[in-house]
Amino acid sequence: MQTSKLVFFAVIGLAMFEFSFGQPCYSAAATTAPKTSQASPKIASSTKSATKSHAIVRSHKSDSSLTLKGIAVVYSDRLNGRKTASGQRFSQKQMTAAHRTLPLGTKVLVTNVRSKQSVEVVINDRGPWHADRIIDLSAAAAAQVGMHKTGKALVKLEILSESAVKNS
Repeated sequence: MQTSKLVFFAVIGLAMFEFSFGQPCYSAAATTAPKTSQASPKIASSTKSATKSHAIVRSHKSDSSLTLKGIAVVYSDRLNGRKTASGQRFSQKQMTAAHRTLPLGTKVLVTNVRSKQSVEVVINDRGPWHADRIIDLSAAAAAQVGMHKTGKALVKLEILSESAVKNS
């Protein structure tokens, strides 16, 4: 019993010593090797996939309009009836969507890259919060672009008009 207590306190002491000086005291390799990245490989790979999934392309219509490409998904049914970031109640029957950065109230034309079907939606919520996704669509909007069966599709977003109210 005494030996296990001694080992426990020795481990705690080493951990506290390491914490206070920032480097492990038991590893010579850790002190000599330069740090290349703060992010773990898992985080770094998700960051790379996030930048690949959201391509920003200038539209041919005018220099000021912006086109975004990325993965769209359908809102979960469990969110039906809950308040959105704009204060409205979410309904799967309305032509609405969620985007991380576009101003609330912005009208966006969403086009399914594969089927070429389009729908006009209004941004009324924030999200999606997955790195590989660019927009969440209501079920009605997803049906209009032909992704109601799969729940996920590569889409192109064209900003039609930005909201006069910048409350994001």
